Amino acid sequence: MPVTDSPSAGRVLVVDDEPNILELLTASLSLSGFTPRGAADADEALAALPVFTPDIAVLDVMLPGRDGLALATELRAAVPGLAVLFLTARDSLEDRLAGLRTGADDYVTKPFSLEEVVLRLHAVLRRTGTGAVGADAEQGAVLRFADLEVDEDLHEARRGGAPVRLSPTEFDLLRYLVLNAGTVVTKTQVLDRVWGGGHSDPRIVETYISYLRRKVDAGAVPLIHTVWGVGYSLRLPAGER
Repeated sequence: MPVTDSPSAGRVLVVDDEPNILELLTASLSLSGFTPRGAADADEALAALPVFTPDIAVLDVMLPGRDGLALATELRAAVPGLAVLFLTARDSLEDRLAGLRTGADDYVTKPFSLEEVVLRLHAVLRRTGTGAVGADAEQGAVLRFADLEVDEDLHEARRGGAPVRLSPTEFDLLRYLVLNAGTVVTKTQVLDRVWGGGHSDPRIVETYISYLRRKVDAGAVPLIHTVWGVGYSLRLPAGER
């Protein structure tokens, strides 16, 4: 069952040298209400600017010729205030910091889910106040999986319509699980995305997963599952799918 979100318009420049990814992203963004324009490299992206002024750019870091980091600088020189989301196969702290130093608004690590990219675009455009998303502050994102809802704007969670009281960290952890529903996330990934690399002990993930289970899965069909030796997955039990 996919995560859903209300579509909002925004002009998105997508730059990736992998044709399959470029086609998949532009098609998905179009279906989600965005106006996308695809480019395979830095030169093609810059050549599009006279006829296409984006609200946000989605850039693969490892492009042929000039990489995504250099392209972001050039794009922002041509479109001041342009928001940037990086796609990267590099998952080291040094690589993420390099992206942040260029002024990146967010990044998504490959392989990624299309739902995560769409939702991160909505979030960046709301924060920066650009595009149709920024102009309509009342149109917030509600992530849904099965009977679970996570309201990003109100910072609230509901299960079967009933409120689930969560701490800020518990909310961030649940949000990350919903964004990656149906896939397995490792403890390292959770530490990086929820705690921002501020913790290195995976036991803190185990502790907070335990807290979430007591609050989210209590008296209901369990959604939070442990994949032993790998990590965690938000999914319906086999018999409930």
